[in-house]
Amino acid sequence: MLAAAVLLVLEVTGFSYFVAGTHGWIVPLHQPVSTDFVSFFAAGRLATDGTPGLVYDHAAHYAAEQAATEPGVPYNYFYYPPVFLLVCIVLARLPYLAAFAAFQTGTLVPCLLVVRRILHERGWAVLVPLLAFPPLYFTLGTGQNAFLTATLFGAATLLVDRRPALAGMLFGALCYKPQFGLLIPVALIAAGRWRGIAAAAATMGGLVGLSAAVFGWGAWRAFLDAAATASGVYEGGVAFQAMTTAFGATLALGGPVWVAYTLQAIAALVMAIAVFVTWRRGMSLPVRAAILLAATPLAVPVAMFYDLMLSGMALAWLVRWSEGRCFPIWLRVGTVAVFIGSLLSGNFDPRSHFPVALIVAAATFAMAVGAAREESRPPDGASGSQVAHDGVEVALALEADARQFG
Repeated sequence: MLAAAVLLVLEVTGFSYFVAGTHGWIVPLHQPVSTDFVSFFAAGRLATDGTPGLVYDHAAHYAAEQAATEPGVPYNYFYYPPVFLLVCIVLARLPYLAAFAAFQTGTLVPCLLVVRRILHERGWAVLVPLLAFPPLYFTLGTGQNAFLTATLFGAATLLVDRRPALAGMLFGALCYKPQFGLLIPVALIAAGRWRGIAAAAATMGGLVGLSAAVFGWGAWRAFLDAAATASGVYEGGVAFQAMTTAFGATLALGGPVWVAYTLQAIAALVMAIAVFVTWRRGMSLPVRAAILLAATPLAVPVAMFYDLMLSGMALAWLVRWSEGRCFPIWLRVGTVAVFIGSLLSGNFDPRSHFPVALIVAAATFAMAVGAAREESRPPDGASGSQVAHDGVEVALALEADARQFG
C-alpha cells in the first residue's frame, strides 16, 4: 500500500506536468494538441446538428474537431458504431472541457466502485493501488473510454452468477466497442448462462434499434462503409508498440501484415480455449472473471495501452481470489511487474519496437492461468480420487442434514 501511495504521488505530479506542458503553460507549443476525446465530441456535435452520417466522413469530422478545439489539431478517427453516438450527443451539449471532465469523471467513479465491490472492501484506502495503476492516467491523458469498458466488464462479471440477465445487459452494452465482446459468448455458452446470452442479445438489438431510430439507418450504412476501410488505418497509422496484441507487436517489429493477422488469429484461438475451459469447469468466479478480463486485450485485434484497464480489473479479481491464500509470492511479484511494465507501455517513440503493452497483458493473463492451475490442484497429500471421494461424502452429509431439519 505504501509503495502504491508513493507511485500515486509521483504519477499525479507527472500527470500535472504533462497537462501543463500540453497546454503551453511551461514552454510555447509549436503545434496545437488535442486528445482522442475530441473525436467523440466532434461526432456528437455532427449528430446533434442532424448530420450523423458525416461522422464517418473524415473531412467533415476533422472540421468539427478543429471547430471544437483549434485549427491544425491532429486528426482523430471515429470508427465507433452509431450506438456510441447516443453517448456522444449528450456530451456534445456541454462546452468541450466540461464534456471532457464529465465523461472522464462519470466513467472513472463507477469503475472505482466496481473495483471496491470486487475486493469486498468498504473503505476507500483500498483504491489507492488502482488510482496508482498507470493505464488510469493514460486513459485520462488520451481522453479515451477505457473506464467505461472496464466498468461494464467488471460489473458484468460481478453479477454473472447471481443476476445473469443483468450481467448479460451489461455485456450487451459493450456493443459500443464490439471487438471487446469477442470472448463473452464463449464464456457464457461454456457456463450455460443462457439467460445472460438472451439478455446480451436483446440489449444489443435494442441499442442498435434505438440508434437507428435516433440517427437513421443512413448512419449505420456510413459506419459500415467506414469500417470496411478501417483496417488500412490500423495497419499503418497507429503506434504499434503501444498495442496489447500480437498483431501490433508483429508490425512494430517489422513483420508483414499477413503474419500479424495469422499470429493474432492464433492468439485469439488460444484465449478462447482458455476462457471456455475455465468457465466450462465452473471454477471460482474470481478465476473465471480474471481469465476473461485478462484474455480480452490479447484476443481482440485492436487494443491499446489504455485498454490495460481491463488487466487492472483482472488484477482486482486475482487479489480477491488470493483471500485466504496469503497473497502468493508469484502473484505479488507479478503484480509489481505489471505496474512497472504498464508505466512503460505508453511509448509512442517510433524508434522503439519493444511491445511492452503486449508483455504486460500477457503477464496478467499468465497470472490468471496460474490461479486457475493452483485452484485445480488437489490439496497437499490428497490425490484426485481422494478429493472426489471426500466431496461425495460431504455432499451426502449435507443432504442428510437437510432431510433431518427439513
